Amino acid sequence: QVQLVESGGGLVQTGGSLRLSCTASGSIFSPNAMGWYRQAPGAQRELVGFVTSGGMTKYGDSVKGRSTISRDNGKNTMYLQMNSLKSEDTAVYSCNLRELGIIPTDYWGQGTQVTVSS
Repeated sequence: QVQLVESGGGLVQTGGSLRLSCTASGSIFSPNAMGWYRQAPGAQRELVGFVTSGGMTKYGDSVKGRSTISRDNGKNTMYLQMNSLKSEDTAVYSCNLRELGIIPTDYWGQGTQVTVSS
C-alpha cells in the first residue's frame, strides 16, 4: 500500500504564491507519476499537473505558465509551486500517485484546502 501525505495550503492572498508538498511512503512501483488535482465546490475535479518518475511534466491549461511541479525521487516527495494566484484557484488540492504498471493503480491523499482571497 502507498500512503500520501500533503502539506501546505491554507489562506493565500490574491496575487500571492503557494507551495504544496506531497510525500509518498510504502511500496511504490516505478515508473509512476505524481500529480496534483483540484476540485472547487460544484465543479469537476481537474488536473493541476503531474510529473513522472522520469521527470516529464504536464500542466492543466488553467495553471500553465504560473505553476511548476517538481519531485525529489530520493525523498518520494513532489512539490507544487503556484504563483499569481486568483480566486478561481480556490479548491481542495489532492495529491495523486499513479503506478504505471500493466494495470495502472491510483493512490490519493486526503486533500488540502487552498483559499485565495483578497
